[in-house]
Amino acid sequence: MSPINNSNSLTDTIAEKMVLQIKNVDLTYQTDKQVVTALKNINLQIKEGSFVCVLGPSGCGKTTLLRILAGFHQATSGEVLLDNKPISPKPDRHRGVVFQQQMLYPWLNIEDNVGFGLKMRKVPMKERREIIDHYLEMVGLSQFKKAKSYELSGGMKQRASIARVLANDPRIVLMDEPFGALDAMTKEQMQDNIRQIWRETHKTIFFITHDVEEALLLGTHIIVLSSRPGRIIKEIHSDLPYKIQEGKSRMYRGDPDFVKKREEIISLISLQH
Repeated sequence: MSPINNSNSLTDTIAEKMVLQIKNVDLTYQTDKQVVTALKNINLQIKEGSFVCVLGPSGCGKTTLLRILAGFHQATSGEVLLDNKPISPKPDRHRGVVFQQQMLYPWLNIEDNVGFGLKMRKVPMKERREIIDHYLEMVGLSQFKKAKSYELSGGMKQRASIARVLANDPRIVLMDEPFGALDAMTKEQMQDNIRQIWRETHKTIFFITHDVEEALLLGTHIIVLSSRPGRIIKEIHSDLPYKIQEGKSRMYRGDPDFVKKREEIISLISLQH
């Protein structure tokens, strides 16, 4: 069976429990000159442990959708449910966000950045240290926990940002083009890192990207949006991310089925322009 397919069957590792449900979501806003519809009739169900990648042409509403899930924006109509409850119209720890530009506090060292949310929630010091050390080890930054963010490379800063989000144990991790600003080699390493972290933590990840190959290498559930107003025009389910061994993603890029799916998505996005 091909690792990439359009069926609704996912590998048994993904539980059937729905973490996130997006129902009939629209978003419009007023500019100086007109009313703009950014998203139209978005319906999506996300299962526990899925790695959801969202693609589409520039301006299609990818980041807008993520910001609705994060609580930064409110949908004009429709509803978003997290564990069958409406999400709060403000950020909270159950929806951790990793941005393209890391948001570390430069006056704190890395371990204090990772533990910031825990400290705000008054998690006891001993427990806090255990959680911080666990996630710093997971992202390979244990040796740099006393460093300041400006002493780290771009990839290391993003790893610290991911550790900070994971330390708060969110129900879903929202990632807005987190590797978009990295060089090609670092980007490939970070893709390996996040895929391994996802496998270890079984977290549900909602990941915005412009990179079709990145989506195919990471996503168990790939969503393609139309040009504005953003609508879901394609959903693809894939088992490939479970099969890729660390450092071996390049060998899949030339696979005929991978190439076919990549060209299909690229053509679909190109038509939107």
